[in-house]
Amino acid sequence: MDYYSRRLIPQNLQDGFVRMLSPLIAVLSKWGLSPNSFTVAGLTITSFAGASFLMGYVRLAGILILLGGFCDTIDGLMARTTGKASRFGAFLDSSFDRYSEFITFFGIAAYFISLEDYGASAGVLLALCGSFMVSYTRARAESLGFTVKLGFMQRPERIVLIGLGALIHITAFKFTIWLIAFLANLTAMQRIRYVYNQDLAEIKKDSTLGA
Repeated sequence: MDYYSRRLIPQNLQDGFVRMLSPLIAVLSKWGLSPNSFTVAGLTITSFAGASFLMGYVRLAGILILLGGFCDTIDGLMARTTGKASRFGAFLDSSFDRYSEFITFFGIAAYFISLEDYGASAGVLLALCGSFMVSYTRARAESLGFTVKLGFMQRPERIVLIGLGALIHITAFKFTIWLIAFLANLTAMQRIRYVYNQDLAEIKKDSTLGA
């Protein structure tokens, strides 16, 4: 497997999960629900998760994070399989994803600050930085004509790790925060390197054609 295509959660596992959701998508579509409604639901649920972290209800927040992530999966899958995809829907989804991550990490940071655990709070800020850089590097690269859908710590991995870490134990939760902080920033570096290689290959190709 190519280094750049590796993921923390294997792609075949994610694809299998998506296939399991196909019957549910069909039912939801028959009910007339739209992908955008699940995008809004995901942000709403994640906002409650952030508030739960803030108030110290860590396990409840973990459940809500996973539920919000589930809505995020539903909206994208519904858009792709029912012909309801739109440019505004894609824009709304990406925008709300960023708000969801900020709310999540804000709630987690506030929780650790209330415990006077400033080391963990620093880890949250690094995780937030890495998460936003993962999104930014892809958006900026695609605006320049590159393709960079790769990296160890993409959004599904971040959601699963935060949710499960919060459910298991505070020690596991801290570990997942630092893991995200490290791997999210590594993913951003992966993408920068990958774009560099693409650009270098195009320059070499152009110079060969012009020779």
